[in-house]
Amino acid sequence: MCRIPTKSAPRARRPLSPIPRPSWLPSSTWKHPTYALPTPAGEIAVTDTGTGPVLLFVHVGLWSMVWRDLLEELSPHYRCITLDVPGSGRSSDPGPRATSLGGAASAVGAVIDQLDLPALTLVLHDVGGPAGLATAARRPERIAGLVALNTFGWRPSGAALRTMLTIMGSTLARETDAALGWLPRLAATRFGAGRHLTKADRKALRAGMDKRARRNTHRCFADLLTADTLHHQVEIALRGPLAALPLLSIFGQRNDPFGFQPRWRDLFPTAQQEVITRGNHFPMCDDPARVAGLIRHWHTTHVAPALNSSITSHRAATDTER
Repeated sequence: MCRIPTKSAPRARRPLSPIPRPSWLPSSTWKHPTYALPTPAGEIAVTDTGTGPVLLFVHVGLWSMVWRDLLEELSPHYRCITLDVPGSGRSSDPGPRATSLGGAASAVGAVIDQLDLPALTLVLHDVGGPAGLATAARRPERIAGLVALNTFGWRPSGAALRTMLTIMGSTLARETDAALGWLPRLAATRFGAGRHLTKADRKALRAGMDKRARRNTHRCFADLLTADTLHHQVEIALRGPLAALPLLSIFGQRNDPFGFQPRWRDLFPTAQQEVITRGNHFPMCDDPARVAGLIRHWHTTHVAPALNSSITSHRAATDTER
């Protein structure tokens, strides 16, 4: 858990270059400036908006637009940071060999390190769960809380889940999606992230998943089955330095086919668990106001008191040393 938090996080150590807005992304769809963060895997597209305690949003597969409506609700109260992992959205593409779950985790770590983020809460969705938790396992002192949105944080097990990942990670799925774009089309519907999107918004969401991004998404699905070292690191951390963190899990009522909510309860017996009525795989898109309200109440009740206690203890120890 985060041992020496601060109430406000510093900005980047050096100014970041803005990424030019593409023609397919009108300001009415995504109003925030996006910046290029240099990493060994190329430039990562980062959006940093709002002030207050830090929330870092991690998703692997689509791009930052899946967080848009939640950012609108939370940025008046929190510093909200999103990223497009390598090979997705507006980030650069490091190539097939470097596009992996580990590469996504390294990109999340680069954001934390280069923006010097302390006392942050990770907000995780889908494949962003394993990637974000792998990052947290390497930097537990910087993590103050975890929010799990329709995600998991352990080695995939069970025939149904492994079969689904095998299919989604297959060459057939990857190449048909590259050719036809069926995954972003599904994701942009009301059963995906599109419940409250306009026609122009849905078009932009799909445009952010171009052919190379679609291929890379399926590579990450395949990587979930073979990333043994990453899963091992996460499993150790969840039993060790991350085990005492406050956790909030939020799932859509219609989308927990693999029983992830009970598994989170097993790992975090004191976790707060919520279900979004009539929600699907993107609960933060189905009911952003409800999800934002749950995050705010949970953070105020469970995360902020722990941070304030740590700050007080740290100051007392510092005064004693003096």
